[in-house]
Amino acid sequence: MKKRNPPAVFGLSLITCGIYACFWYYYTKEEMVKAGAEIPTFILAFIPIINLYWLWKWAKGVEKVTQNAWGAVPCFICVILLGPIGMAITQAQFNKIATA
Repeated sequence: MKKRNPPAVFGLSLITCGIYACFWYYYTKEEMVKAGAEIPTFILAFIPIINLYWLWKWAKGVEKVTQNAWGAVPCFICVILLGPIGMAITQAQFNKIATA
């Protein structure tokens, strides 16, 4: 996983009105797939209701690549309820495995 600055993930997501968030989700998905996670195509993230399924699979990928250090349920809840804050928390977890 690529190391990114969590406050920058948060700030850029707000400043760009979510455009950076789309790129962040896409690139983290691609990195997790390379690490062995099974996440469906990113286009599903733009289809209402199905985007929740995609986000759940993405959260399961986070759980896999962090080796259960950041579980799918808390990850899913954080990114749904907290938005960019949840993304920053998740990026902090990615940074822990990037340096390991």
